[in-house]
Amino acid sequence: MKLDPRHLEILAAIVEAGGLTEGAALLGKSQPSVSRSVSLLEDRVGEPLFLPTRRPLQPTELGIALAQEGQRILDAGRRASQTVDTYRRGLAGAVRVAGTPIFMDGVISSVIAEFQAEYPSIRIDQSYGYPAELLSKISSETLDVAILPIRPADVSDEFEFRQILPGRNVIACRVGHPLARKKEVRLEDITKYSWIAPPANSPLFRDLRNTLDGIGVRDLKISFTGGSLSAVVNVLTGSDSLTVLPFSVVFMMQRQNTLTSLPIKIGDPDRHLGCIALRDRRMSASSNRFLGFVEQKFKMLDRLICKA
Repeated sequence: MKLDPRHLEILAAIVEAGGLTEGAALLGKSQPSVSRSVSLLEDRVGEPLFLPTRRPLQPTELGIALAQEGQRILDAGRRASQTVDTYRRGLAGAVRVAGTPIFMDGVISSVIAEFQAEYPSIRIDQSYGYPAELLSKISSETLDVAILPIRPADVSDEFEFRQILPGRNVIACRVGHPLARKKEVRLEDITKYSWIAPPANSPLFRDLRNTLDGIGVRDLKISFTGGSLSAVVNVLTGSDSLTVLPFSVVFMMQRQNTLTSLPIKIGDPDRHLGCIALRDRRMSASSNRFLGFVEQKFKMLDRLICKA
């Protein structure tokens, strides 16, 4: 026998609320329509669902059993409504985000950790890449947000670019480095030390070459190339090598008493860190919430960096 689940829901609401009128109010229905539904259900099962002449209404054994099934349907509907509400409000879902390795590991990963502590029902699918690859993924809608350093002029009208941090590079070394202890560091001082080079295909590698050319360092010794940020940091902290890193990354490491920067002014890159998304695509509420969170956190970080 097939029963209408809507009739079971109505029966459960009547039993839960304690009467026809109360059950109708609980469901937002009229009392006559609820009464008709109960009659249809009784005709279908061929048995009364409430004891006759009893006030307030008292369900029969069959009425109680069917009301329990209807309660499960009611509860499932309520849970489903709550699920829809949390997704619409951006309190649940998934965000596909990617960025360049140095920034993702050095700065953005800590922001993601804070975001997930506040919104544990939002899953972050994080990956790495460089601008051309990530812009292609956003265009094909296999990526929601890219966070990377890029020249605003290189971002086509297909994308929306939101700058979150101006470009600024520094010469980085370990805390306790001989040069970090000097009151004044001259250009010839840095030529005595070996250098760590970022991956050759990264924008930061070009920054390193441009920086050293710009301050007149032509003959440099490369002691380590490539590797993740953790590998670069391990080599820096275990040696007297130098490298060029975004100041935001060094700033975060300074707070951990790991890295510091030398007081030598070098040219800033013409790329700025920003969030990129597809302009005409309607983003999910969870992606919009993530973007807003990132922008807020980087405003705070920018203020702290400006004071440093």
